[in-house]
Amino acid sequence: MLMDNIQSFAEFYPLYLAEHQNRMCRRLHFVGSTAALGCLIMVVMTRQPIYLAYGLLAGYGCAWVGHFFFEKNNPASFKRPLYSLMGDWVMYKDIWARRISLD
Repeated sequence: MLMDNIQSFAEFYPLYLAEHQNRMCRRLHFVGSTAALGCLIMVVMTRQPIYLAYGLLAGYGCAWVGHFFFEKNNPASFKRPLYSLMGDWVMYKDIWARRISLD
């Protein structure tokens, strides 16, 4: 199934995972998501909105490096940005739950 024909997140997520088979790509997503959460915490603690920009830069920067240099594909965020963001956080949760390996 092509990304363009996706009707639900349930259809999208298996395709999303198929685009994250390289362990360095998954690791970079994990690092970027963790940094983004840290930046969100800093926004709350300091009331400085600049940390939102830092969080976006860390999250997307790490993910895109993973895709361009290790996975060698285009990030799903270019075609399905909302589902891709959702996929990032579901994959993050699945890594913590050990359903997806960083090895």
